[in-house]
Amino acid sequence: MEAFLLYLLRSGLYIGIFYAFFLLVMRKTTFFRLNRILLLAGTAVCMLLPLLKVRTIEMLVSVGRLQAVAGGETAADGAVEASATTWALPAAVIFLAGCVAVLVSVIVSSVRMYRIVISDTCKSSFSFGRLIVVGRQDLEENPAVFTHEKMHVKCRHYLDLFIFTPVQILYWWNPLVWITRTELCLLHEFEADEGVIAQGIEARQYQLLLVRKAVGDERFLLASGFKHSKLKNRIAMMLNEGTSRSRCWSYLAVLPCLAVAVFACNPANVLEGPEQVKDVQEFSLYVNQVLDYPKQSMDAGIQGRVALSFEVDADGSISNIKVIKGVHPDLDAEALRAVSECAKQLNP
Repeated sequence: MEAFLLYLLRSGLYIGIFYAFFLLVMRKTTFFRLNRILLLAGTAVCMLLPLLKVRTIEMLVSVGRLQAVAGGETAADGAVEASATTWALPAAVIFLAGCVAVLVSVIVSSVRMYRIVISDTCKSSFSFGRLIVVGRQDLEENPAVFTHEKMHVKCRHYLDLFIFTPVQILYWWNPLVWITRTELCLLHEFEADEGVIAQGIEARQYQLLLVRKAVGDERFLLASGFKHSKLKNRIAMMLNEGTSRSRCWSYLAVLPCLAVAVFACNPANVLEGPEQVKDVQEFSLYVNQVLDYPKQSMDAGIQGRVALSFEVDADGSISNIKVIKGVHPDLDAEALRAVSECAKQLNP
């Protein structure tokens, strides 16, 4: 459970950085569909990043010498592992309680919405999946409302909300997740408003309709509707002449931000102090003593650098030794044998 909680914290940090970038750079542009795609794709990438081993401990073996390049996170010692259990249980309870609370709120909202769908007293227009619910008065007097809901269905905004709901449940403790969900819904409104105006409805009349409808708003977590929240933002976006295409290049700035966060969360602890450097050097000398250059390769003039990777456990033992970059089968096999033999000496 500790590993899962640490994964949530790390991925939550990446998501927070990405969402902060979205709110600062992307939210004010008119690339509505692109922003939707990047927001959901970026969330998925941030959730996958903690599963990738950005740095590993590698031993680069070449003719006559061995070089140790350290760049991986080391396992915690026994004392840290023991202390981890003291916070893991209460943290897990709080986390699960929050997940249940968010899930219940989504279910309750869906049930309320279903009751309104089958009721003849519906006053608030909205769409759920491919179903559009619109009041009779709006349908007869304000056809733009129905057009607005059709735009939500046509753009498949309901898929965004379904995809984002598990993110809300897992990262309910991250305030930027809730803020970004609100911004995602606002993106839906921007895109639907753009579609309504593209249908030939006069923009000024449509804006006046938004103002007149700015009362009696009901909220449903999984529905898209003719909402009145952030009305000023929607009208201002409709008056926006459009963002220059060159602005898309600014989105690439998120990559170094995430890269810094990833490396910050994967510290290279092996070479932090003189004693650790000395240990790596001693291990290199030890392997060099065992390493025996294959005679056939020497006679044939075969040389090069073989890259091996292995894992160092909390007790200092070595496991999972494998070749990640070979030169020749004989050299590869000898490098693997030498490190494996040293590992056996360390793991009696």
